[in-house]
Amino acid sequence: MDLEQRVAELERRMAELEGVERPAPAVAEGDFWALEGLKAQLAGLQAADGGVLYTGAVRLPTGERYEWQTGALADDLFDRDWSETADSFAALGHPVRLRLLREILGGRRTAASLAELEETGTTGQIYHHLRQLTGAGWLHTTGRGRYEVPAGRVVPLLVMLSAAQP
Repeated sequence: MDLEQRVAELERRMAELEGVERPAPAVAEGDFWALEGLKAQLAGLQAADGGVLYTGAVRLPTGERYEWQTGALADDLFDRDWSETADSFAALGHPVRLRLLREILGGRRTAASLAELEETGTTGQIYHHLRQLTGAGWLHTTGRGRYEVPAGRVVPLLVMLSAAQP
C-alpha cells in the first residue's frame, strides 16, 4: 500500500470514529487507551514509523461544545517543511494574543469589549494583535468587529497550550 493509500485509509477510519458517539472513558494514570487505539490503526496501515493523534471534547464557558480529532503519519510530518508553520506559532508567541484568545473563547467577542480589558494595550495595539491572530488562522471575523476562534482550531489551541505546560 503506497503512502497516499495509507493516509486515505487512516482518514477514512478516523472519520468513522468521529461519527460514533461514545461516552468519554475514565482516564486513569497509566491508561493508554488512546495510544493503543492509534497503534492499532497504524498497524492496519502497516505504517512502521508511527504517527500522532490528538483529540478533544470541550465545552467552553459560553456553553459551546467542540469535538474534534486529527492524526498524521510520522513520515508525512518529517517530510514537511516545518518553517511553513512559523507564522502560526509566532502568532501565539505574545502574552496579549494568548489573553485575547482566552477572552474570546470565554465570550468576549467584540473588539470593543476586548479593548476594555486591563493590560492589553491601546485599541490600535489590540487590532494589531487581532490581525496577527486572524492572519495565522487562529481567529476569524464573524461580523463587524466580532471575532471567534474557528471550530477546527479550538481543540488544537488547547492541545498546544497543554503541550506547552512545564
